[in-house]
Amino acid sequence: MIAGAHKRVVNIVSSWAGVETAPHRFGGTEFRLGTRELGHIHGNVLVDIPFPKQIRNEIVDAGSAEPHHVLPESGWISRWLRDESDVDQAIDLLRRSWELAQSQRERLVGEG
Repeated sequence: MIAGAHKRVVNIVSSWAGVETAPHRFGGTEFRLGTRELGHIHGNVLVDIPFPKQIRNEIVDAGSAEPHHVLPESGWISRWLRDESDVDQAIDLLRRSWELAQSQRERLVGEG
């Protein structure tokens, strides 16, 4: 657990274009871009982020996160916040989720 991690992550991620925050159904704060959840943070302890399974596997294989703590076979990853570098890595992973969602939105708008 890193004191202040929740506040730091929320402040940074909510500053990205289009990101909205809301209480997460299992506790913590959820980040959304439109209807898509970018991930969520549980207090100062844990960040969970959904990815397509192939990207999730790359992230886990690289040691940047672990399979989701409850749904290990899903595309979700979990990043435990044990030190400051974990917080930085969690923010980087949330940024990757945001970038994927942004590019998907742009493709859909272009097709519409």
